[in-house]
Amino acid sequence: MVNLEWYRTFKAVYQTGSLTAASKILFISQPNVSQHLSLLEAHVGKLLFERKPKIVPTDYGKLFYTQVVEPLEKLEKVESGFSAAVLKKQTPIIRLGVVQEYFEAVLSERITSIDASLVLSFGHTKELLGKLHRGALDFVVATKLADYRHLIFEPVRQENFIIAGNKTIDTTAFDNCIKKEDWETAEAWLLSQPWFAYTTDLAIIRRFWKKNFFKRPVIKPYCVIPDMNLILKSLKHSKALTVAANYLLNDDLKIIWRGRAAVENTLYLVYDETRMTAGQVGMMKQFCK
Repeated sequence: MVNLEWYRTFKAVYQTGSLTAASKILFISQPNVSQHLSLLEAHVGKLLFERKPKIVPTDYGKLFYTQVVEPLEKLEKVESGFSAAVLKKQTPIIRLGVVQEYFEAVLSERITSIDASLVLSFGHTKELLGKLHRGALDFVVATKLADYRHLIFEPVRQENFIIAGNKTIDTTAFDNCIKKEDWETAEAWLLSQPWFAYTTDLAIIRRFWKKNFFKRPVIKPYCVIPDMNLILKSLKHSKALTVAANYLLNDDLKIIWRGRAAVENTLYLVYDETRMTAGQVGMMKQFCK
């Protein structure tokens, strides 16, 4: 009995005029495409394509196409309609990787608004993207771009970094320096304060400093806490400062300085274009922005 996949392969090659393009549409290797065609030709006893620099259908191949294309397309419509009906009855399971601080501050409030069952993984962007690339996750909210085959990065949010601290901190001297644009004295005031950092390399603080003072900060952090929400909670009980995304702040803290130059970062929704549907992508973009 002939294999239906041989017919599908024949149709894809005929319509694209390329073994490579057909393999991408069918998500199979090019050698498998060639094998399907050879087996189908052996079954019908006719040469369906001439193998030139560009594959060209023979006269029999053209005739064969007119006979099989309509039944194949009808079958594909039945198949896709049945799959859609099944999917409508089931709540999809979405495996989402995200930085924990972003989930707690933004996404946790929307958890019941999405028509899917979420399975969450927390971690740093590099680790989460590795899992996505291996197929262990469906989507990732990433804080930076990376180069992975088939992974699409779509911007979903712009975050702005600011210096934050306890509301009780007296910033009068610092504020006067900012008004006078006395950047040297303003920097000296900031350096004299205790600091909480997210990482030992001061990555976020360093980025803010280089954008506003054009050099690296000479800061020995009072404490390094690898959880921004815990840093912000700790600020309530201390006179320390930190650099954080503005949307993470609560009413117990205040913005000490936004910087003379905006320090921004783009968050991306990342997914494998070969595995996710347009509907799934649209749903997650709406949820994550």
